[in-house]
Amino acid sequence: MECDGEELLPRLPDDVALECLTRLHFSDHRSAASVCRRWRNLFRSKEFYYHRKKLGFTYKAACLVHALTAEDGSKPAGQQRYGISLFDPIHRVWDRVDSIPEYPDGLPMFCQLTSCEGKLIVMGGMDPASWAPVRDVFVFDFTALRWSRMADLPSSRSFFAVGTTIGGEVIVAGGHDESKNALNSAWILDVEEGRWREMPSMGEERDECEGFVSGSEFWVVSGYATDTQGAFKSSAEVYDARSGEWRRVEDCWRVSRCPRSCVGARNGGERGISLVCLGEEDEEAGVKTAVCGVEIGDWTLLTGAAYQGGPHGFYLMDKKKGGQKGKFEKMDVGDEFCGFVQSGCSIEI
Repeated sequence: MECDGEELLPRLPDDVALECLTRLHFSDHRSAASVCRRWRNLFRSKEFYYHRKKLGFTYKAACLVHALTAEDGSKPAGQQRYGISLFDPIHRVWDRVDSIPEYPDGLPMFCQLTSCEGKLIVMGGMDPASWAPVRDVFVFDFTALRWSRMADLPSSRSFFAVGTTIGGEVIVAGGHDESKNALNSAWILDVEEGRWREMPSMGEERDECEGFVSGSEFWVVSGYATDTQGAFKSSAEVYDARSGEWRRVEDCWRVSRCPRSCVGARNGGERGISLVCLGEEDEEAGVKTAVCGVEIGDWTLLTGAAYQGGPHGFYLMDKKKGGQKGKFEKMDVGDEFCGFVQSGCSIEI
């Protein structure tokens, strides 16, 4: 990566100075970016992000749509409000992400999260005051610690699948419109240009589906059609970014439950990928309801309860120790972060 202009660090060659700056923890980036214009441009550049990633100095974490609790861990009076929490699996540290300025009292209900090149993207959901669907798209920059607004979703949709491709584009597919009609349409967001473009539609409607990316493929798992509400399909549709076409995968989701926030992809099987329900990987964890799982590199974070209305538990699996069929270890998260987790995504900062 090239660094033109004045010296990055006095009396040091630029390549050596760059290696020094590459090793700064992301929490120090905001302060470092305020040193001078050249440092600011460096720390906010996509090239610097990929340089850090190539050398192994990015940090994997989970971002969660997390119920806000009172200081003593109790549920606040009135309607439940949600914020975004950040979990570092290496140090087991929890933190809060600043509120979106347009939603200071809580996130849109059932909004979706994804990440792209170290930035967090929040989209869609329902206005917490009116319950009207919103098309808002916001991006949080962990270097600047600042929210910015992007182009709105092309149309109102809720409970859709979302994922980010290797090339840094965000795909949304399925869900339902304002009239609760299930959708088969799909759109792709060029995050750098801030523009949406329409993709080929899926072969069938898929409401309350789940999305994930594997290599060049975007998977839309299960869901149901308008006239079969709640009857979750066992199939998936897969978009290949290289060919620009969808294909249908039969009998890959063998769990008769909603796939949202609980799909795990494992290597193996006839298709090269085997889908699992993260809440059923380790029966000893006892997570049966309100399941939310996030794959974070070598770790899997699992949250949920043993029964409806039961206390929420938080579990972490280190896949380096037990492989893909390891055991979950229960964590003590403290009162501030003990609330219900609605959904989440992994992020590499």
